[in-house]
Amino acid sequence: MIQCRYYKAFAALASCNLALAAAAAALCAYIAPAAAGSGIPEVKAYLNGVDAHSILAPSTLFVKIFGSILCVSAGFVVGKEGPMVHTGACIASLIGQGGSRKYHLTWRWLRYFKNDRDRRDLITCGAAAGVASAFRAPVGGVLFALEEAASWWRSALLWRTFFTTAVVAIVLRAFIQLCSTGTCGLFGEGGLIMYDVSAAKVAYSVPDILAVILLGVIGGIFGSLYNYLVDKVLRTYSIINEKGPAVKILLVVTVSLLTSICSYGLPWFATCIPCPIDTTESCPNTDLSGNYKSFQCPPNHYNDLASLFLNTNDDAIRNLLSTSTTKEFHISSLFIFFIAIYCLGVITYGIAIPSGLFIPVILAGAGYGRLIGRLFDPITKLDVGLFALLGAASFLGGTMRMTVSLCVILLELTNDLLLLPLVMLVLLISKTVGDMFNHGVYDQIVKLKGLPYMEAHAEPYMKHLVARDVVSGPLITFSGVEKVGNILHALKTTGHNGFPVIDEPPFADAPELCGLVLRSHLLVLLKGKIFSRDRVLSGDEVVHRISKFDFAKAGSGKGVKLEDLDIKDEEMDMYVDLHPITNTSPYTVVETMSLAKAAVLFRQLGLRHMCVVPKSQGRPPIVGILTRHDFLPEHILGLYPHIRLRK
Repeated sequence: MIQCRYYKAFAALASCNLALAAAAAALCAYIAPAAAGSGIPEVKAYLNGVDAHSILAPSTLFVKIFGSILCVSAGFVVGKEGPMVHTGACIASLIGQGGSRKYHLTWRWLRYFKNDRDRRDLITCGAAAGVASAFRAPVGGVLFALEEAASWWRSALLWRTFFTTAVVAIVLRAFIQLCSTGTCGLFGEGGLIMYDVSAAKVAYSVPDILAVILLGVIGGIFGSLYNYLVDKVLRTYSIINEKGPAVKILLVVTVSLLTSICSYGLPWFATCIPCPIDTTESCPNTDLSGNYKSFQCPPNHYNDLASLFLNTNDDAIRNLLSTSTTKEFHISSLFIFFIAIYCLGVITYGIAIPSGLFIPVILAGAGYGRLIGRLFDPITKLDVGLFALLGAASFLGGTMRMTVSLCVILLELTNDLLLLPLVMLVLLISKTVGDMFNHGVYDQIVKLKGLPYMEAHAEPYMKHLVARDVVSGPLITFSGVEKVGNILHALKTTGHNGFPVIDEPPFADAPELCGLVLRSHLLVLLKGKIFSRDRVLSGDEVVHRISKFDFAKAGSGKGVKLEDLDIKDEEMDMYVDLHPITNTSPYTVVETMSLAKAAVLFRQLGLRHMCVVPKSQGRPPIVGILTRHDFLPEHILGLYPHIRLRK
């Protein structure tokens, strides 16, 4: 009879988790596949200059919000932090594109943000707001955007992100105050400080420093191994997910069932522990969340593994970071919990649900950190709760490879500034050890997804090449006043997004580079049909007949498409003046410039096109155009496979 009750309890738990997991997977598989995963690698690539509007579409925003709620409720070992960064970026992108006509969300005043720079700044602020709201760490959100998300930073962006996260903190504070009566469930628990450990006494000696160094080394090793396993699992899942939405949902259901088995089954291996004397009134805890779970234990006893597995992720972290509770968890229980969370975190990331990496990493790191604290208990002065915090920091550093932003986020999470030197030390050590084996997890995912991400530094082999060595051809140019038919033919037969404009006689004494015109702007101009039968300049007619907001919208991915054009046969031989829409001051480099220097300039300036001009006169005014593709290792090493052998 008792066994039947246990089976029914497990069936109820697994059924609820399966239903929620299947709903989240269905949203991702059928509505917005781009919403699966963390979203931070995609946002990072977009801010690097990769043009991928689908990852920030309104449908992705919808699935990201509701999918995150469902998958966290389903008990997966995932976090909401990565999806919240993606959510903030999607909302910012919606503002930067003037709203969405498809979903009837348009506001006229938003058209002023329809340009590349403002849209990129808004998305950076959105990513910072996501971190600030997830961790209730406004300063940490700013530093996360600076250190991890944005590829280009300027002084104006600093105060904009700071203002955004300050608003997030104020709104969070208001809602937490509003929900202080408990009407909002678990929301707001802990206030703005989610895991307060400030009550613990921070005093450390040489053995403590050695233990912290050991934590940093372990975190770097475990973090690099975690990244390696995530990479292998993602490659396997990519093959499985290609078989269709039904297979994606089946994979999610399988992982959900495995998670339910671990969450309900592993606590049976733990022995019941008598409740501490000073907490007898609240133990055993039978509420939805809490520090102690009875889980089939006699009165005044609790199951330590159940207190970790059968709790919300936030409460599990709060339990691991709890201070003045040295022997609350058995060493064997901490070991089992660490292994289970480590493995579940690896196999869960990559299935078709919104999933963040921060919470699994913090859980696993806090688990082995507290375990190290128990082992060093006879010779250490640090509280085991502080060891758990340092373990979480070491695993985060070994996995994410961030330093400053993680340090500030952890201090804002725990409200203990006295731990600053130790947190800094453990982050630096874990990052250094992890960098000896592989790259950060987000960098690996960006590479795995095939996104053309440009690193901040140039590769060593680029020093042996110059700009003209990697220019792709053939080069297609337009005259300052060009035939409509020639423009339309070039747009149909090529995928180029930028075309050099060359002034020739009678508009110049000799052929000279006038500037660069974008494909999107050409489409708007052809749509407006400001043509003439003679090869003459049109003057300001373009400005009067076509709004600047039409050209701004063209860069948002929602402008005129090639199939929208309706050019008559008699219009093909007419002329159109390209001067009004030409960027007359494009960034240029001399053909003999080092490719390494050109790559650094290209990334730091946030360019999409870089014109290569000849060194000597008497030649065509332009040699070619460098784009992001021309700086990628695949392109360069494909042209010069022997270049790696040079020193």
